[in-house]
Amino acid sequence: MPLRLRIDHHTRYEYDRPVSLSPHFVRLFARTEPGRLVQKVSFATNPAATVQFRRDLFDNPFARCFYPDREPGLFFDFTLEIELHEQNPFDFLLDYDAANYPFKYSPTDAARLAAYLTFEEATHFGTDPGARLLPLPFWNAPTDAVPTVSLLSGLLEAIHGGVAYERRDEGAAYSPAETLRLGTGSCRDTAVLLAAVLRELGLVARLVSGYLCLLGQEAKDRHVEASMHMWTEVYLPGAGWTGLDASNGVFCDHRYIATAVGLTTAEITPISGRFFSDDPVESKLTASIKLTAL
Repeated sequence: MPLRLRIDHHTRYEYDRPVSLSPHFVRLFARTEPGRLVQKVSFATNPAATVQFRRDLFDNPFARCFYPDREPGLFFDFTLEIELHEQNPFDFLLDYDAANYPFKYSPTDAARLAAYLTFEEATHFGTDPGARLLPLPFWNAPTDAVPTVSLLSGLLEAIHGGVAYERRDEGAAYSPAETLRLGTGSCRDTAVLLAAVLRELGLVARLVSGYLCLLGQEAKDRHVEASMHMWTEVYLPGAGWTGLDASNGVFCDHRYIATAVGLTTAEITPISGRFFSDDPVESKLTASIKLTAL
């Protein structure tokens, strides 16, 4: 039976004096995907704002908000009602040539997906362009052919076991080298690490941001119901884009609601923008996400 949920997401920025605001990009709108049917969306920001709804080059829906006046604060109120249909994350059939790793993408796929294979964010996510991540301190690629799904499952388990989870709500993602050095990382750190490793393995990868929705005992065990989350997708011939959550060590199912995909963390940031003032400004951020079963 499908599960219908409501996500209420509220974000507030308070400033100790009125400030000027750059255009803000809001990427909180669920992407249309099988098994995730959007029923209702509402979005609000400061009353004086002009809001334009568009799609970016990755086909992500977003709102671009313009603020003509100086403002003492900024708010974003977002509500999503969505129907989720249970999904087995392993319910796919790979093309014969991709069933085992290593494999090569077809010339057509390789040409169209080249950016996802070769793109380097801040010199390979902060790593020396000539350096390699593999072998990881806790994993190395197999030397013989192995089932592709087994390769990915083993890599997920290794990162999940080798990098301790660290909740860090603000700040840029660590580089893969920094995450490995520290041995800890947030979901965005392990997502970036996994994407970099996949690309080094010759696999097409991209980053994803969105909501992870948990209910019942699992929510109690993880001390979270709904939260903004970041994970990775790998492109597998026959299966298409397939979600991998390195911070939890699992393939993604219907509870992962994507709001943006991209090559870099900047392209999938849920809310991005700046404020300006001639004088120093103290600011305060408060945010809440509430999940309700309907």
